[in-house]
Formats: sequence, C-alpha cells, structure tokens
Amino acid sequence: MLDQLGFRYTQRPPEVPEIPRKGEDPHTMVRRFAYDKAAAATAGAGDVVLGIDTTVVLDGESLGKPRDGREAVAMLLRLSGRDHIVLSGWVLRSQANLADGWETTTVTFLPIDREEASAYVEGGEPMDKAGAYAIQGEGGRFVAGIEGSFSNVMGFPMEALVPALARF
Repeated sequence: MLDQLGFRYTQRPPEVPEIPRKGEDPHTMVRRFAYDKAAAATAGAGDVVLGIDTTVVLDGESLGKPRDGREAVAMLLRLSGRDHIVLSGWVLRSQANLADGWETTTVTFLPIDREEASAYVEGGEPMDKAGAYAIQGEGGRFVAGIEGSFSNVMGFPMEALVPALARF
C-alpha cells in the first residue's frame, strides 16, 4: 500500500515475540506489540519507523494468527455468520517525534460451513493472518459487509496512517 502511495521505505520486520499477557485486553495488546516493534527497529537521522499490529476480536477475545490448520478452521467457524472487530494498533517514531493510535473496523461474516472453511485453509492463505482470513484475498468471499476501514482489515489502516506519515 505504501508503494501505491509513492512512499519510499525499507521493510525490516523486527524479531519481537507477540505473546499476550494474562488478562491483557486486545486494545492494550495491539498497542504494546506496535510499540515493541517500533522500539526494536533501528533508525538513522531522518528515518521514520512504523510499528503496527492487528488482531481480530470476537466476544472480547483476541483471535491472532492460527497455529495450525485445525485452529484456522475453528476460528473461521467461530466467525461464521457473526460480527467481529478488526483492531490495529500503530506507532510512528523518528528521532524528534512520536505518534500512535488505533483503528477498529466491524466485519460481518456470511455463514460458513466446515467444508468451505477446510477448503480455504487447505489453500494456505489464512495461516499468517489474524482471525485466519485475508479480506483482500480469497477470504473476502466470507465477508457480508464492513463498517469502517477496509485497509484496516488488511492490517494497515491507511486513513489514519497516511496523514500521520505526512506530518512526519
């Protein structure tokens, strides 16, 4: 998405463990992960660092990336025919500035049966995605509607980040 907007950047994903703390709410968790990622990245003079994390929240519980195919199918079946929240926390930092925020989007899923979920998981797409689906890919077929930012569901809330990047 940054390419499409003409931003120049270097991608250097940090090695930061994404381990929720006991009792930690999803908002706090995604902001902490975003801060940890931004803090782990080295930056030179004039550089801007972006740390971001996204999760899917259903009934107050964070659904991160599935550990295996069985967990991915289970996540999709839990989301089936229901609304859930996609929540992203982000941090921008330079040597002189710091900005942070979060974005929420409500996503409504169509009903999904086990056969559909299993076939989707077998394709491999959901394995590195929070909530076990990619709205911009084949997983988009499960979505009945969204309220909020489409790009946030992809894990990059453009409506919030582009103005913040411009300020930096």
